[in-house]
Amino acid sequence: MDIREIAKRAKVSTATVSRTINRVPTVDPQLAKRVWKVVEELGYYPNTQARALVSGRTRIFGLIVSDMTNPFFPEIVQSFEDIAVEHGYEILLTSTVHDPKRMEGSVRRMIERRVEGVAILTFGMEESLLEGLRFRKVPLVFIDVGPPLPHVCNIRIDYQRGIRQAVQHLAALRHERIGFIAGPLHLPSAVTRKAAFESSLREIGMPIDPDLILQGDHTMEGGMRAYDELAKKSARPTAIMCSNDMTAIGVIREAYERGVSVPQELSVIGFDDIRLSRFFIPPITTIQMSQVEIARLAFKALVTEVERETPSSKGTEYVLNTDLVLRKSTAMAPQK
Repeated sequence: MDIREIAKRAKVSTATVSRTINRVPTVDPQLAKRVWKVVEELGYYPNTQARALVSGRTRIFGLIVSDMTNPFFPEIVQSFEDIAVEHGYEILLTSTVHDPKRMEGSVRRMIERRVEGVAILTFGMEESLLEGLRFRKVPLVFIDVGPPLPHVCNIRIDYQRGIRQAVQHLAALRHERIGFIAGPLHLPSAVTRKAAFESSLREIGMPIDPDLILQGDHTMEGGMRAYDELAKKSARPTAIMCSNDMTAIGVIREAYERGVSVPQELSVIGFDDIRLSRFFIPPITTIQMSQVEIARLAFKALVTEVERETPSSKGTEYVLNTDLVLRKSTAMAPQK
């Protein structure tokens, strides 16, 4: 089965079949409809490698995430893939599990498959490993760390907005001792979230207590360990903000083990707004960083760069806002 048979049955030229299958927009819609009808009837699957050689397009995007066991990332992957399929693209997905060697192998595989662009949605990986892609002028999309270079796009997260809302929310509930569990501080995003928390405290004239600011690791177990440490302080916090929802879940679990009621005795705020946060008991007040919007911006950035005739000399930046989502894990501070 080849395009000549399809052309014969659809009563069009082989060139029309080729342009239709390659989704060239200038094909007459009525002819394209006839071609796709025959393709469906015959169950024809084009040879994508041969098609790429002819057209110079693979219509494959690479997608690199950190850790598929973190519920934040599957939601991004699903959204990105949904958008890609809708636009006739395939996805080459890899999870680095924070391993530089694995990242290196992923990049090599993407070069071999001639991906048209790569979204690096990892919140922290060495950019030097991606030199091979940038050297080949493959469009790249980063979160927060995209350098101002041609073919490079950056999705900048406005952490300050949502964290300021969260701090003001806790202050309105009369919390005076607010703890913060940061992510691993080798990650730029974790450093930025911590700085946003501290500056939000200063804005409302609340003192920063270094004893109440700990470094976590963005896992539930890390959240449990961090709360165990905070609970040993002579003056315990009445509220804790976490750098992600997984940490918040760990805090609530450890509080349960200690007989501390959330939110009556301890208010907890997460970050990310993963689906699980809505179904946890109690449902978690969190700062929403829309995974669907991250996927949409990343795909839009890649397509724009692929179709751009002259790349921007300083790359392109997209901004994603964050917002507080109120649920049941925060309440008025307990009476002294």
